[in-house]
Amino acid sequence: MTDRLAGIAPFVHAVEAGSFALAAERLNLTRSAVGKSIARLEERLGTRLFQRTTRSQSLTEDGAAFYSHCARALAELEAGETSLAAARHEPQGRLHVGVPVLFGRRCVAPLLLEMAARYPRLELQISFTDRIVDLVDEGVDLVVRSGRLSDAPADLVARKLGEQTMVLVAAPEYLARHGTPRCVADLAHHHAVVYASGRREAPWPLSDQGGTMREITMKQRLRFDDLETIAEAAKAAAGIARLPCWLIADALRSGELVKLLTDTPGPRVEMHLGWRRTRHLPTRMRVAIDLLMMRVPPMLTIGTEAEQERDRDRDRIVSKAGRRSKARQAGNAGRRLRANSL
Repeated sequence: MTDRLAGIAPFVHAVEAGSFALAAERLNLTRSAVGKSIARLEERLGTRLFQRTTRSQSLTEDGAAFYSHCARALAELEAGETSLAAARHEPQGRLHVGVPVLFGRRCVAPLLLEMAARYPRLELQISFTDRIVDLVDEGVDLVVRSGRLSDAPADLVARKLGEQTMVLVAAPEYLARHGTPRCVADLAHHHAVVYASGRREAPWPLSDQGGTMREITMKQRLRFDDLETIAEAAKAAAGIARLPCWLIADALRSGELVKLLTDTPGPRVEMHLGWRRTRHLPTRMRVAIDLLMMRVPPMLTIGTEAEQERDRDRDRIVSKAGRRSKARQAGNAGRRLRANSL
């Protein structure tokens, strides 16, 4: 197959330089190599491109017409190479991400919007859906999925973001009226705000004191198929709720909700980031993957670590106060020693 670009660059340089010798110098070739390259190009095109004499060279009519096309083509190639080089450093182009509706809205979309604001040449599209997304048919670059990926296609690359932790919570006002459950058996005396879809209600899987996982069904009169509504009902003291920690982290920090039965955890739900396997991953995808892998995992457990963080802050304050006290004691001892030596 004939290389249609062969001889184009020497031809354009020869025109712009005004001589084969200068074109050869710019291309780091010999004058003979440039001449042979242009001769082969003329033979392939079936026309003369240069009118050459011993003292000068000039373009033929065909050569002038051909040069205008070649110059534009080389300029486009150079622009393409420049664009690719820039893309290796700055994300640009279209990025389509598929995310679960609520988790995507609360946790993923704000991060991707930060990314879009940082890189103005990036085009961002986010699809919110709780169904399984077909990356090829729907033109999705990255997908966030919950649960195991045993049914994922072989060409899907998956990286685990972490495990979503579900916690039992209630409002302080509810606990003041009904008491605080101390074990799983105590839940039988409490009201629950539960997730239900159609006529199906989802029981709560919790481990008992012996570590055996049990499905708990409580007294209930409020059932919703929306987690945000369940969280609002729990904050309104309507009952105990079981919710993902990332959804109620702020309410735990503010004290609107209190975590219950922390020593009886339920099963955790894996969260993954997936994309189609490719030899060359675009910069926009690499940057998005790195961003989500760094920022999303802490969100999956932040609610369960709220008390731990407060304990660490308290320990740091106590430790700092202790060091100041010891420093004051040492200073007082030194002053007493100096006074006794006088």
